[in-house]
Amino acid sequence: MIAETTTDEIAEQYQRFAGRKVAFIFFSTLLLVFVSGISASIGSAGITIKEAYITILHRFFPAYFHTTWLAETCVWDLRLPRITLGILTGFNLGIAGAVMQGILRNPLASPYTLGISAGASFGATLAIIAGFGFIGEYLIIGNAFIFAMLCSFIIIIFASRRDTTPETLILVGIAILYIFSAATIILQYFGEEEAVAAAVFWTVGGLDRASWDQVYMSAAILAICVPLLMIRAWDLNVMLAGDEVAKSLGVNVRRVRIYTLSIMTLMVASTICFTGTIGFVGLVAPHIARIVIGGDNRFLLPASGIVGAELLVGADVLGRNIIPPVVLPVGAITACMGGPLLLYLVKSRRGI
Repeated sequence: MIAETTTDEIAEQYQRFAGRKVAFIFFSTLLLVFVSGISASIGSAGITIKEAYITILHRFFPAYFHTTWLAETCVWDLRLPRITLGILTGFNLGIAGAVMQGILRNPLASPYTLGISAGASFGATLAIIAGFGFIGEYLIIGNAFIFAMLCSFIIIIFASRRDTTPETLILVGIAILYIFSAATIILQYFGEEEAVAAAVFWTVGGLDRASWDQVYMSAAILAICVPLLMIRAWDLNVMLAGDEVAKSLGVNVRRVRIYTLSIMTLMVASTICFTGTIGFVGLVAPHIARIVIGGDNRFLLPASGIVGAELLVGADVLGRNIIPPVVLPVGAITACMGGPLLLYLVKSRRGI
């Protein structure tokens, strides 16, 4: 009877904790919808938040919601591509940061610290300096994607070695970061003034170039990759206890690490090739989610993605309103937000 009571109590406590995690994800999603509505209402057209929501719903339920041509053009053609790409990018970076911090057991792991963003910046800068930008924007995007994946393959090659530790992968990522950052600076040093200005603008990171085609491609890759990561959530939970413990419980640590790194890097490369370098989102979002709901990756991965989307869309709202009509690059805003927030998390010594 005592054992049964104890089991029932444990089950009840688990359900309560799981309910809190689900509630956090639900309310975070509502907050993301609210922030997106604010972003859709910002602009010279003077559309209210209510009108923005009605305009969005009009596309799906035209018989029940009515809007104007001006509102529909501003919201659907000009603002929603930017907002949606921001959501997808923030979601990708948040999940990628949570996966990296889990498999490498390092609180400072992120797409930026592993050099993936630096590779994308080098690829875009190379295309712009070489004059490809005058041929077509998608050549720049493709080049950024290729070099981001190249950095990822280097990391995966090291991860496939039997004697590689999580600390080694962090050092490899930092080395890649410095190598491609230095190469980018050298290209900019010898480039023409206009090309260098365009390259710098790209590498700062922003959502100004967003289009529905980019949204569709990012969403398709996200829809494929996220389920592939979620099915490994239990393995990631076990690996938090250390490689030896995970191996003793039947987890093929090397295979899981290569698998998750491959999926994660494809997600990151498919978004930063459109937006440029956006730092701190992949670093800070998992820590915020982990403070509230703990380290269970079944809940942490989607929660980190939603928090990352909130941070990026919120940063874009700030960037468009600090000194209007000038739009500050969202990459600079996330760095300004993420730096103090990271210092606060370190000071509080919670979740890190």
